[in-house]
Amino acid sequence: MTPIKMINYLNAKVLTVSAHKIGNKTNGESLIASKSSLMIQDDELRTNLLTYFLSSFTSEEYFNFTSTNDDFKLNSLFQLATDIFESGKHFHVKSVSMAKHLYEVSLHPNIKPGDLFVAHFTNIEIGNQRVEAVGIFKSESKSSFLKLTQKKDGNFEIDCESGISLEKLDKACLIYNLDADNGYRVSIIDKTSKSTEAQYWRELFLRVKPINNGFQSTKSILEITRNYLTDQMGDEFELSRTDQLNYLNKSIGYFKSREEFNQREFEKEVFEDPEVIKSYKKFDAGFRNQFKMEIEPTFEISSEVVKRQSRIFKSVLKLDKNFHIYIHGNREMIERGTEKDGRKFYKIYYKEEF
Repeated sequence: MTPIKMINYLNAKVLTVSAHKIGNKTNGESLIASKSSLMIQDDELRTNLLTYFLSSFTSEEYFNFTSTNDDFKLNSLFQLATDIFESGKHFHVKSVSMAKHLYEVSLHPNIKPGDLFVAHFTNIEIGNQRVEAVGIFKSESKSSFLKLTQKKDGNFEIDCESGISLEKLDKACLIYNLDADNGYRVSIIDKTSKSTEAQYWRELFLRVKPINNGFQSTKSILEITRNYLTDQMGDEFELSRTDQLNYLNKSIGYFKSREEFNQREFEKEVFEDPEVIKSYKKFDAGFRNQFKMEIEPTFEISSEVVKRQSRIFKSVLKLDKNFHIYIHGNREMIERGTEKDGRKFYKIYYKEEF
């Protein structure tokens, strides 16, 4: 499977765009489908639309379509995208079908109404390939902006209007005409909370599953390791908080210093002790089985995931409410002890003061 990097839309073209109004069915709001595609003749407007639609897709995380029984061919968006890619005809009719599908799953009373755009693109670059894509974009929030106009008498007047901000994309997906035999490649944007009503975009409307690539594998191994260090290792081997932070540092440090992950090398370098490695392997196998993770023993490390997870792997030792100690490495430079009166202390060694 060819690795896919961040998209390049500098040479992309938007062939056609349709727009619809999506209400909340449960709240008695309507679906208002347009009768035809938008007429976009202004070059500046076309450029702004391309930027609005595509510039936020910067992640290496990709998905495939699926369905309730894992047969992606039964996914309605897969079927509609296939019709568009194969013929290019009746695009607007297909966009109305997409809007109806979204309307039918927008059942939670807290789901916001919004404007839905469906677009057909060409010349989107993925790696060294140029591909077609179908984009679906929902704007749920409006932004206020000021409009200054000059009247015939030479004076100016100012109005405050409300519209869609070109800087903010609430919910979106790009369906690339790639890997059709596995349910297409799909990118997702969903800038909302993780509340129940917010999950409808991915789980009910799109119905997708993560692709097992370097991004997902990096994310999964770091998740397994963090859970092992915080939930299992400390209880099994009676680690101090300092030792636990040291292992966190070593694990994230491994990913930062390499381009490729090797399972055996990782276990030996991070955990060292055979008994700890044996414990980690057992936890790892159980975690993968519980969450149905498929991870190869070697894979390309995703720097994007490592950067994200570094924020979670925070090596901060919190001492009551008085001190925070940031530990970045070399466990031997800090010692833990207890005074005769019961007070606990840490002794820190250093070479330079900055």
